[in-house]
Amino acid sequence: MTAKTDKNTQNQPSWRKPVGMILMLLLILLWSGIAVTLIDQISGLNFWLQLPAYVILGIGWIFPIRPLLTWMNTGSLRHLPENKGNGASDET
Repeated sequence: MTAKTDKNTQNQPSWRKPVGMILMLLLILLWSGIAVTLIDQISGLNFWLQLPAYVILGIGWIFPIRPLLTWMNTGSLRHLPENKGNGASDET
């Protein structure tokens, strides 16, 4: 491939981003439905038992979204960036 073709492929929009956005909205909608379903059961608990439940429900939606964001940007669910700053170099 030439440098000219590489630039053209980098500038073309990817279908993964709109599909990923729709999947993110569906995941958040599903997570919200689960949270709303559990509200009645959680509200009857002691404050100290409610607190971790609300923290988990409030932050927990991020963990299923993270691999989706990685897939949207790289095309792979388990993409590990090369040279992640581990201090290792290729020179010997």
